[in-house]
Amino acid sequence: MPKKLPADLLRRARRIRLLLMDVDGVLTDGLLYYAPNGRGGVVENKGFDSQDGMAMRWIQEFCGVRLGWISGRESPAVTERARQLQVAYLYQNNLSKLAPYEEIVRDSGVAEQEICYVGDDLTDAPVLVRVGLPVAVANARPEVKALARYVTREPGGRAAIREVVELLMRAQGQWDNVLRKYGLLRLE
Repeated sequence: MPKKLPADLLRRARRIRLLLMDVDGVLTDGLLYYAPNGRGGVVENKGFDSQDGMAMRWIQEFCGVRLGWISGRESPAVTERARQLQVAYLYQNNLSKLAPYEEIVRDSGVAEQEICYVGDDLTDAPVLVRVGLPVAVANARPEVKALARYVTREPGGRAAIREVVELLMRAQGQWDNVLRKYGLLRLE
């Protein structure tokens, strides 16, 4: 993460109460792995970065930020990972992400200016233009990067969400609490 972040970015990040994201290409590297299921069919597998997972736990614990995932695909691996991380909103098999997004906004009671969305592909564009803090991962399509207020240094599936969470937590004055939790910063 850059040492000096623009004031507008920090102002937007301070307001975030809901962190939404795409899955394939953001939480994963976008590769889909198919393996035999032992019954003549196949099962789809995905890899999730453990640093992203820890970061999502921290932002819930220290900032009270809720999480939501909107994916164009359906996968049992995504369902299980969302359960493990206590993701409040999970929508799968939604290539059009605007309807799930609008439902989340209604249900959560969070204003659009208080939402951060992280995306990588064209299907994310309708949501990115509506939220208070649109973010693109490093491997996002150029058109998506052009919509973002922040582009991560890391690609999706390689701790890009960790980077976003650190930005949000630093802006909200909560990052030092994470460091204290692990003995990396002592109260003086």
